[in-house]
Amino acid sequence: MNRTACRGCGRSGLEVVLDLGQMPLANAILEEADLARPEPRYPLALAYCPDCWLVQITETVAPELLFREYAYFSSVSDEFVEHARAIAERLIVERGLGPDSLVVELASNDGYLLQHYATAGVPVLGIDPARNVAEVATARGVPTLAEFFTLELADELARSGRTADVVHANNVIAHVPDLNGFVAGIARILKPGGVAVVETPYLRELVERLEFDTIYHEHVFYHSLTALSGVFERNGLGVVDVERLAVHGGSLRVFAAHSGAAEATRAVHSLLAEEAAVGLCSPGYYATFAGRVEALGRELRTMLAGLRSGGHTVAAYGAAAKGAVLLNAFDIGPDVVSFVVDRSPHKQGHLMPGVHIPIVAPDQLVARRPQECLLLAWNFADEVLAQQAEYRRLGGRFIIPVPKPTLV
Repeated sequence: MNRTACRGCGRSGLEVVLDLGQMPLANAILEEADLARPEPRYPLALAYCPDCWLVQITETVAPELLFREYAYFSSVSDEFVEHARAIAERLIVERGLGPDSLVVELASNDGYLLQHYATAGVPVLGIDPARNVAEVATARGVPTLAEFFTLELADELARSGRTADVVHANNVIAHVPDLNGFVAGIARILKPGGVAVVETPYLRELVERLEFDTIYHEHVFYHSLTALSGVFERNGLGVVDVERLAVHGGSLRVFAAHSGAAEATRAVHSLLAEEAAVGLCSPGYYATFAGRVEALGRELRTMLAGLRSGGHTVAAYGAAAKGAVLLNAFDIGPDVVSFVVDRSPHKQGHLMPGVHIPIVAPDQLVARRPQECLLLAWNFADEVLAQQAEYRRLGGRFIIPVPKPTLV
């Protein structure tokens, strides 16, 4: 579905920032048999609203195609599971959660977060549309509804008495085309004194650190605190606190409560002022983004071509969505990258979308010993470099592609 009006405030006339052309679905990994059929591709362009400054893609793909069967399992990353444990343990103490409480997570994936509450004796409910992932969570002891979270589902939960002391929404608010309905649903299931904790990649990191590979069809929105505050206010919630996080290349953790329930902290006012000061709500902030992405592509392709012409074998690490975007946007195929390694057994034995590079287990880095490995999962660079200490000891080097191609 193509949109020329803002999905947040309804204003017509979005301004395009970057057009990546026709792209495959970034998480739609393939099997060999799939190569006999045409691979679907969809337009992918990033734009901003000149009124509310909500950044969004112009074309959306039906959520049923994107999320009913999902290849990403959050628990694959030890770093992210630890990140989840820390916030769960913190909120149990800060909010005084116990057996009479309820914690709900939207897009709860495989139970990576809610398992920590459940272990502490706090009742939980996960909601995730991916049936395969929900089954894994349920088997882990995290009760999970395999449904899309909508205002209608929120009404059903509220009528049945399942309102929450804490609502988590990690890396999902960017995925939902009906953004206003989603946030109104959070308000509906949140108890009067409850808190919603929303984590989402931060727009400033995308623009300033050139993290263009986080733009894909699943990510409908790219949030600033300015735009997100407006969305919450339109739907009965207010931002009461905010934190900047290093996770996923730079994220916001926003705490929201029912409108009027609490005053915003100094951190909220400070970050809003900072966004205004850097010009985030002005066309000039986005003017050079497309040119910088093109220059990055030229620099990375030149580096890879030089390595290949010198007789080097190049592999890649991380069959994640951002990897598919980078490889397709820069036309890097199996003639340049011989294989991609990934820890997820659900991806091994498959092919990367669009470019059809084979995906194998991480032990193949040591077994095949390519001289260089393009780190597509750069958001987990520290974790990956530590895991691959033996490969590096044997002389293997990683290429971190953004914000500038760097050999480590």
